[in-house]
Amino acid sequence: MALIGYARVSTQEQNEGRQLEIFSELGVDKYFIDKCSGKDAARPQLTMMREYVREGDIVVVTEYARLARSVRDLLTIIDEFHSKGVQLRSIKEQFDTTTPQGKLILTIFAGLAEFEREMILQRQKEGIALAKKQGKYHGRKPLPFDEKLFRREVAAWRKGEQTAKETMKHLQMKPNRFYRKVKEFGL
Repeated sequence: MALIGYARVSTQEQNEGRQLEIFSELGVDKYFIDKCSGKDAARPQLTMMREYVREGDIVVVTEYARLARSVRDLLTIIDEFHSKGVQLRSIKEQFDTTTPQGKLILTIFAGLAEFEREMILQRQKEGIALAKKQGKYHGRKPLPFDEKLFRREVAAWRKGEQTAKETMKHLQMKPNRFYRKVKEFGL
């Protein structure tokens, strides 16, 4: 039996230190860390952890939202653990999936978290709509764009005088915007 930790933060800039400190206090044997959004269950370290765990292991998370953001994903992961004989323990919510009561509590908590997230998004939409109606919100300001400079730089790129990466750097554009503009202008 091993204690396996799973930590996740949403961005590269965020710090997983608090989660790792808890793992250290608990004596976690091995841990996996993802630095990406939890909305998608196809995360590299989560996938590795799911393949790594064996019968008798206990997966520890500081809170279930680190593991999954939707009830469906969470229950899928728990079912997978259950079929392998792996337990799940959440420190914050203090549930244990080895009991029917623990699984029920987990499902309720996950449903409430998903509901809360959807309510936040709905309130955000309503707030933006009201601000637009009152003339206080106009969306993001458009990024500066000099069409003559763009055409000149793209021409140099097409002639092989510079790479696409160099062209984007000169124009201070990210690849998705650069290629969208190339297509838009038929260049």
